Amino acid sequence: MTLKKIFTVGLLVLLLTVFVTDGLKAQSDYSKVNVSTLSDAQVKQVMQRGDEMGYTDAQLIQAMKTQGLSDEQGAELIARMQKIRTDSGKSTAPAETSTTRSVTEPVTETVPDAPKSRIFGADLFNNGSITFEPNMNMATPKGYIIGPGDELLLDLTGDNEASYKLRVSPEGFISMEYVGRVSVGGLTIDQATSKIRSAMGRTYPALRSGRSQIALNLGNIRSIKVIINGEVNKPGTYTLPSLATVFNALYASGGPNERGSFRQIQVIRNNLVVSTIDIYDFLVKGFQTGNIRLQDQDVIHVPVFTTRVDVVGEVKRPAIFEVLPHETFSEVLKFAGGFSDAAYSARIKVVQTTPTERKILSVPAAEFDSYYPKNGDLITVEPILDRYENKVEISGAVFRPGVFELTQGLTLSQLIKQAEGLREDAFRSRGYIIRLNPDNTTSVVPFDLAEVLRNPSADIKMQREDLVQISSIFDLREEYNVSIGGEVRNPGTFGYADNMTVKDLVQMAGGFKEGATNKRVEVSRRIRGTDLTQKSAPTAEVFTINIDSTLGLAGNEFLLKPFDIVSVRSEEGFTLQQQIRIEGEVLYPGIYTVNYKNERISDIIKRAGGLTAFAFPEGASLKRPGADASKSKNLVNDKEEDELNRLNLRRLAQAGAKDSSRIIVEQIEKSDLVGIDLERILKSPQSRQDLIVEDGDIIRIPRLLQTVKVSGEVLKPNSVVYVPGKTFDYYITAAGGFTERALKRRAFVTYANGSVKGTKMSLFARNHPPVKPGSEIAVPQRAEREKMSTQAWVGIGTAVATLAALVISIIK
Repeated sequence: MTLKKIFTVGLLVLLLTVFVTDGLKAQSDYSKVNVSTLSDAQVKQVMQRGDEMGYTDAQLIQAMKTQGLSDEQGAELIARMQKIRTDSGKSTAPAETSTTRSVTEPVTETVPDAPKSRIFGADLFNNGSITFEPNMNMATPKGYIIGPGDELLLDLTGDNEASYKLRVSPEGFISMEYVGRVSVGGLTIDQATSKIRSAMGRTYPALRSGRSQIALNLGNIRSIKVIINGEVNKPGTYTLPSLATVFNALYASGGPNERGSFRQIQVIRNNLVVSTIDIYDFLVKGFQTGNIRLQDQDVIHVPVFTTRVDVVGEVKRPAIFEVLPHETFSEVLKFAGGFSDAAYSARIKVVQTTPTERKILSVPAAEFDSYYPKNGDLITVEPILDRYENKVEISGAVFRPGVFELTQGLTLSQLIKQAEGLREDAFRSRGYIIRLNPDNTTSVVPFDLAEVLRNPSADIKMQREDLVQISSIFDLREEYNVSIGGEVRNPGTFGYADNMTVKDLVQMAGGFKEGATNKRVEVSRRIRGTDLTQKSAPTAEVFTINIDSTLGLAGNEFLLKPFDIVSVRSEEGFTLQQQIRIEGEVLYPGIYTVNYKNERISDIIKRAGGLTAFAFPEGASLKRPGADASKSKNLVNDKEEDELNRLNLRRLAQAGAKDSSRIIVEQIEKSDLVGIDLERILKSPQSRQDLIVEDGDIIRIPRLLQTVKVSGEVLKPNSVVYVPGKTFDYYITAAGGFTERALKRRAFVTYANGSVKGTKMSLFARNHPPVKPGSEIAVPQRAEREKMSTQAWVGIGTAVATLAALVISIIK
């Protein structure tokens, strides 16, 4: 019994057993089966029998379709089977063995790409985004050979109307009512059509007269088994649709492996080679030569490759290529896509393997058509040299600087013409060429540019890699500019231009400010040739001029020279408003404008309504920003900034640096508080203590303070209630006392008004400063001393011993 009959009988036994067991009428036509009437137990029985025989769900459904199961019922049955497997936690199909596989079910998910191989063509079968599924919806091919299991659809039209679904029996027959059995196995569709027409003509005379016609098409196709062996990734027996081709089968098997040939794949049918496939025809040209349709029991054999070469370097498709005996390097180069743009195509290098060692061949381009690569050849295509054989370059004051072709007899003047000529600012007295010497060193060739353009005999012949540099007059001098400052809207530095006047510069600077005077504009100018032997030698020439405030063209025009500095003075008696701020315990805190130049602190306090009942005059402070140009503009934000400064000053309480005293000193230096004695100021207005206020001053009068802050190197930094009469040591004790690392002699007190007093050292004791309400006691940290190393102690010991020996020798 043949393998085909064994498969058919086994499948029928399986289906008959299932449906007989389930109380269904055993039949060879399952077109009337209603899956919705089957219970889950009955479907599980079908699944169990299919698992026992190694069939996937799709294989089982396909076999049932060959016996009449409709597509709709098949889809419903496989959905039931998948649901049952999902609910039971099983996979949707039994594991396929390594020797029997099926590709009848479509691949609907993309599999991950396999690791990329350098063998040309391997990625065709390793690419998860590419599939070679046979087209199941195509029209019936003319050359299709009918076989057992095929379903034929026969339509009779004309004087007679009828439709038939005809199943080809294992013996190759179909059975038709009133016609009988017709043998169609092994025939093409056209041959079967003619034979069926002849057989039906005896029953339907209209067919002979042409008044009726028949049309024969393929319905459900049969499955075939194909054996794939040799050097493939997954050899075995595969169940394929009867429309499958060699490429479909190769893809299912994963294609040739690392040893397999891509160019001599054989299809063996009845012990005869019916086709030899060269996959390179498809990869390089797109041809599918030899990709025949498979038949049941066909064998696809992939032999071991014979010759492979590795092509690396400057080719478009470097890879490992299989070479047939008659092919030369020219064919291999076509497989590699040809040379890349940067390839040195005049010669290739080949590393060959001999029976004992390796050797190198150099193959010139003239021998590409005659060199036959050998197995294991490593062919290297090198890049071209990173140099030019005919390049010259010009840069600088020409309209089109850049790289140009060195033509025969090219001269410097011709190169300048190719660069569209000289710019107007070109320096014509001198230029130079940086020239490459034969030993790759460089030399400079100077030339007179004006003479080269005027006199042909002075022209210079260009050489390869010459770099011509033509300077601009602006490159050879300091950049000319002029500056303006003082009472103009936009003071600054501006580029100088010929015939520029003071009025032009004032206009460029945005014009005069409101308080500017046009009567005393000062221009300072550089001088040359001053006598440095004279102590009174001038350093600049200064001009005082009067210009028209309207900047009109009428009147005198003072011409400027490069690097002139123009200063515009303020009008006599013009003064901007000055503002100060007073805050804290006064009746009317806020911003006040200074009335006159010698207005003092007491005057501002008086204008603010005087002190409130809760004021603490002893803690009053004056903040003077100093040289801040924007102090009057920033009065509103100074309060927040001052609070930030206070927080920074107190960070020494958490300082862990080696020398926190340095941090304290830095903070004191940054502080802009001026210690004042407000009580004395109010008692003695206009005294030396009563300072004259300045623009941007902030007078701060706090409420009555009742605490003393202790920070730095104490055991528990905190704020302590002020107790009249208590000394410095009392507050230190209240904070837990000094730490071991406290630098006691550097402790100091910062008073509420911003003044600072430090500890004074007497002969036998430390004199700490008095403590007042609102004070802050700061104890810095002692700097850590580095421990002396063993080498240092040895050095000291040696020095002491040497000194002792010297003293003894002197005494003797």
